[in-house]
Amino acid sequence: MSGVNMEFAHDTQVLLAAAAALVNTRRADPDPLDDVPGFAAWLAEQPYSGRRAGSDDERRAVRVLRERLAGLWPAHGEDDGPDRDGTVTLVNAILAETDARPHLARHDGWDWHLHVTPQDAPLADRMGAEIAMSVVDLVRRDDLSRLRRCAAEDCDAVLVDLSRNRSKRFCDTGNCANRAHVAAYRARRATRSSERPSSGAGGPGRVSSGPSGAR
Repeated sequence: MSGVNMEFAHDTQVLLAAAAALVNTRRADPDPLDDVPGFAAWLAEQPYSGRRAGSDDERRAVRVLRERLAGLWPAHGEDDGPDRDGTVTLVNAILAETDARPHLARHDGWDWHLHVTPQDAPLADRMGAEIAMSVVDLVRRDDLSRLRRCAAEDCDAVLVDLSRNRSKRFCDTGNCANRAHVAAYRARRATRSSERPSSGAGGPGRVSSGPSGAR
């Protein structure tokens, strides 16, 4: 697979991937957003900085955000990508609700990058505003088709394709790519086996008896 598309700023790539990770928690069993301990453990692996209350209210607010962000991706089986106008409506709503005020920040080993809310704003607001701003880059490039569903027939996980040649087809939540490659290999072997000639009449190795009547 081709490397990451460096046309997108690093923080944009990180936040788009984080948005997909949040939406994909809906498929997890157990759902890490079902209780505060699970939420805290999940959040510790995420890239968000700033204040974290660790409360049940905070967890519930992030669950609400998760459902809204799920609307950024097309439904399973749809190949046309997200609706651009609908995406703009959602992004504008999130930015307005969170009182977004873009500014540059540098912290925790990160060089100057975009922040959209104060570091002490509610966590769900910070997450929503920063993800919304990362989606702005896709909207402006008319590049929303990079938000897609896993190509595996039995998987509806979401993904962000940031490859240069838009070749990413499978999610990162399971083993979908490997399973698809194994299935394709077995299908090719089965096809070759069915096309292989049998050793029946007229096949290789049959000894001719010569012209009729020959002695």
